[in-house]
Amino acid sequence: MILAAAFVAVVVAYAVGSQLWMSSDPGWYAALPRPPWQPPDWVFGVVWPLNFLAITVVGLVLSLRDSTAATPTLGVLAASVVCAVGWAYLFYSPHALRSAAFALAAAAVLTWVLVFVAASGIWWTGLLLAPYAVWMSVATSLSVWYSAHVPSRS
Repeated sequence: MILAAAFVAVVVAYAVGSQLWMSSDPGWYAALPRPPWQPPDWVFGVVWPLNFLAITVVGLVLSLRDSTAATPTLGVLAASVVCAVGWAYLFYSPHALRSAAFALAAAAVLTWVLVFVAASGIWWTGLLLAPYAVWMSVATSLSVWYSAHVPSRS
């Protein structure tokens, strides 16, 4: 049960931490030019809750059915969350777009590792996390575009 609670805590920290920084300067983000492949804003509001749900389900299933796979999965998830929340801070607060892109790229790589680590415990949990990894890869491409096309404030 402790591992299950830890997964839930990490997901909640991820959601809250990201939102904390994203709301720090909404006018700045709204004024940015958009990459041609960026989805409409409403898509983010649909996809993120589904990602958080998938991560939570995987964490709970692994915690209850394969605790030997749950521990490394939680570790990789926590590391990726630190990078992703770091991206949110770097992107939205000091507007350090190049550093933000590096942080999100690290989060995306760790998310793909997460897919494989989870799948090593229960194969279908990796499949459940694959859309999240794809989303993180798309988000990274957007962040790289911003870092190349928008001047950083720091």
